[in-house]
Amino acid sequence: MKTYSPKAKDIEREWWVIDAKDKTLGKIATQVANLIMGKHKPIYAPHIDTGDYVVVINAAKVKVTGKKAEQKVYYRHSGYPGGLKSQRFEELFDKDPVRVMELAVRGMLPHNRLGRAMLKKLKVYPGNEHPHQAQTSFRHPERSEGLRTTEKEESEILPKER
Repeated sequence: MKTYSPKAKDIEREWWVIDAKDKTLGKIATQVANLIMGKHKPIYAPHIDTGDYVVVINAAKVKVTGKKAEQKVYYRHSGYPGGLKSQRFEELFDKDPVRVMELAVRGMLPHNRLGRAMLKKLKVYPGNEHPHQAQTSFRHPERSEGLRTTEKEESEILPKER
C-alpha cells in the first residue's frame, strides 16, 4: 500500500471564527496555528497547505500571563549595520494588537514559503466585527477536547437527512 498524499482537489477549506476575549495569547495562537496548518484534518501533510481560514476577533482583549506585558520584547532588523529595532509588548499591543496576534501565530508556522502562504489565511480583528460574515456560516466554539463537534452542534450545523 502506498502512502497517501493529498491533492489540491482533495482539500476542503472551512472558515473558523475564534473569539480571543480574555484568553491567553499563546493558547489562542497555538489553536490558530494548528487550524491554519490543517493538523486537525486526517489528510494533513507537512509539505502541503491543507489548512483552513481562521478569523480571530477581539484581539485587543487578549491576555498574557506573568510579567510578559512589561518584559517581552519584539525585535526586527532593517538589514543595515546597526539596524536592530526593539519594541516592548506593551508598546506594540497599545499601537497594534492585531500585529501581536499575527507575530505569535507566525512564530508557530513553518519558516519558509509554505508558512508565508499559510499566514495569508489568518484574519485578525481588534474588535467584535469582521467583514467575513458571508464565509463564516457558523461560529465554532473553542473546544478543549480536540476540535470535534458534539451531536448537538452537528444537528445545528448540518442539514437534516430525510
